[in-house]
Amino acid sequence: MKFRVAREVLADAVAWTARSLPPRPSVPVLAGILLEVDGSQLSVSGFDYEVSARAEIDVQTSESGRALVPGRLLAEITRALPPHPVDITAEGPRLAITCGNARFSLPTLPVEDYPSLPSMPSAAGIVDSDVFAEAVGQVAIAAGRDDTLPMLTGVRLEIEDDLITLAATDRYRLAVREFAWRPETSGISAAVLVPARTLADAAKTLTSGPEITLSLSSGSSGEGILGLSGKDRQTTTRLLDAEFVKYRAIMPNESLSNATLPVSLFTDAAKRVALVAERGTPLRCEFTPGQVTLRAGGTDDEGQAEERCDVDFDGDPLTIGFNPTFLLDGLAAVHTPQARLDFTSPLKPAVLSGVEEEPSDDAPAAPAERPGSYRYLIMPVRLPG
Repeated sequence: MKFRVAREVLADAVAWTARSLPPRPSVPVLAGILLEVDGSQLSVSGFDYEVSARAEIDVQTSESGRALVPGRLLAEITRALPPHPVDITAEGPRLAITCGNARFSLPTLPVEDYPSLPSMPSAAGIVDSDVFAEAVGQVAIAAGRDDTLPMLTGVRLEIEDDLITLAATDRYRLAVREFAWRPETSGISAAVLVPARTLADAAKTLTSGPEITLSLSSGSSGEGILGLSGKDRQTTTRLLDAEFVKYRAIMPNESLSNATLPVSLFTDAAKRVALVAERGTPLRCEFTPGQVTLRAGGTDDEGQAEERCDVDFDGDPLTIGFNPTFLLDGLAAVHTPQARLDFTSPLKPAVLSGVEEEPSDDAPAAPAERPGSYRYLIMPVRLPG
């Protein structure tokens, strides 16, 4: 194997593939990145039996072939190379990398022991890459991180014809986002559970092209796999075999009071007040007509903070406590200048959603989002008497 490639292109492909490598591989070869040259194409691949990643780039080929090299070391080297074309040659049990005056020689791993990457499932449809990245980012923040509860570490992906719904929860909050996509066939219906961390990484890094192709295999034909492919890149992940909570039954259908918040001002105030909140201490929100008073701390052994913020509030005065981190996560995810908080009682979940600005008379009307396209439910924290 012998080829020449632009340093920036190689470093980008290797870095993207290396993101999916396991930190503690079960067998040494899974720490490797597979380089395969066929014609003028270089394929850069990684696979750990759970997640696969593959990038393809154009190279000037002198000799086709394949080699398996330590992945994270290759990523560090390609990132540090000088801005010159890179020549890579497989020399027996080693891989030579030459770039300008820099030369590296790496040991190779036994390529015959490397597992075959899974085939990409059949394409189910296409979604705009920016929409998909935003939706996954909004929902994945609510996924759990405790691997002993796998049903909470995933994102529920539901497909009903031309609508996709994503949902995730860690029991203390629930995020739901709906968006349109273009299915391959009409009337398609599916529901799967995807590892949240893998889905979030893929959604963020497959935005170089305008669209992402979503592929799916599940059910009786073996283990379920989700495939995502963008421009010159594709990734697959094994689906979680767990039952997701019936989240629609948790989401309140009505509210007795609501507040419209200026997201930027309210977020800044909440961050300042939360500075004195000890771990596990709630942020106290006292809503009255026209304003909310935020408080934290209060005992003799800790700091205290208070700040008022102007809001539109409709309903009887309400005092409710929230985990400040969970509240700030939701505010950061709504992506609108104003947000609405709907309440039923101080001890029942509140629902945060974005409020679109009304277009001015001379401004063209923006395409309307589906109602309730993003909702973030947050459980209150019981306040001390």
